[in-house]
Amino acid sequence: MTQSARSERYQQGWQMLKIIDGKAGENVIDSLQPIAPDLARYVIEFPFGDIYTRPGLDLKSREIATLAALTALGNAQPQLKVHIHAALNVGCTAQEIVEVVMQMAVYAGFPAALNGMTAVKQVFAERNIHLTGE
Repeated sequence: MTQSARSERYQQGWQMLKIIDGKAGENVIDSLQPIAPDLARYVIEFPFGDIYTRPGLDLKSREIATLAALTALGNAQPQLKVHIHAALNVGCTAQEIVEVVMQMAVYAGFPAALNGMTAVKQVFAERNIHLTGE
């Protein structure tokens, strides 16, 4: 890949990361720079430069899928929190986020859903979001 193509991927990815993840995403990239700058670049170029910019799904749908996957993994709480913020940034409602995590109890088990809901509660508290339970 040419330097100009890499630069274009990087710029496109950086813009998408800022739209989706905002400051939380920038913090992740900044934290990687001193120890693994190549990993930081890969995160910007591949998921945000190549995948999130593809046609076929809007950003809200992509974030719903991401929330489901990270919840199901059960071992990615920091990334899940970043993407809960991202889901809110791209138009998901708080109730939709809760429902996605609850849905994962069926496919990933109750421990994964409970851990996911803990992340949801933490992000909602940071953003001063209050829901009444059903």
